[in-house]
Amino acid sequence: MPPFILISPATRGLSLALTRHYLRTTSLPVFATFRPNPPANSGSQGPRSQESVRENILEPLQDIDPARLHLLPLDLSSEESIASAADELGNTLPELSGTDNDAPSFIRTAFFTGGVLHPERQPSDLALDDILETFRLNVVSHLLFIKHFSRFLPPASASSPTAPLAKWVHVSARVGSISDNRLGGWYSYRASKAALNQIVRTFDLHLQAKRLPAIAVGVHPGTMKTDLSKDFWRGVSAEKLFSPEYSAAKLAEVVAGLRAEERGRVWDWKGDEVMP
Repeated sequence: MPPFILISPATRGLSLALTRHYLRTTSLPVFATFRPNPPANSGSQGPRSQESVRENILEPLQDIDPARLHLLPLDLSSEESIASAADELGNTLPELSGTDNDAPSFIRTAFFTGGVLHPERQPSDLALDDILETFRLNVVSHLLFIKHFSRFLPPASASSPTAPLAKWVHVSARVGSISDNRLGGWYSYRASKAALNQIVRTFDLHLQAKRLPAIAVGVHPGTMKTDLSKDFWRGVSAEKLFSPEYSAAKLAEVVAGLRAEERGRVWDWKGDEVMP
């Protein structure tokens, strides 16, 4: 079987744009996760069927084999759901090959995009429930993805001088940089992204210790015109407010070009390092 792409979640903003980008620009299978029962404040009209999610992803794409898109229901706030989605992926891979004798398929590129932002401009804005949600989605879910999905990275036996490195990518943010923090605010969001950056570094050290042909990195997509950042559009100049499609294409390009010596760090959409 060929290697595959994994995007989780994959139904809004940057994640949706990444899913469409890899369907459009590669011939690889794309596994994309979606939340069947989105929260009431998400703007979604009730429970989402797998077919409606599929139609939304594929609708603007032309000349794409729809059989390449494989959907996995997954709730970022539930370890049981994350584990179940990983098991479903594991069960699907041999079914796609048509035979158990084929070489197993492994991740070529995986993007983990889950996150939430509560804009805390001053200490009085801090609310316990918001802080807990921020860390649950921006940090804990990413740890659980490592726990349950990293088994799909290629093994050490697949390593060779000519084999491409698998790319394990967490979507972070420049505001997670402590050295770059000159404005303050966004307490829990900044702290969660700094924690995520530490997770990226720690997991990459694990990959090195196990001699797996894979690297872990974080990426900063810039400020995008999505629901996550809509409260801040007015403070961003037009040339620095990106469409999700633009950011997705730039990030995919940067990630594809990363080499082993650039592992364990955070890179922005231009390919510049975001310093810790």
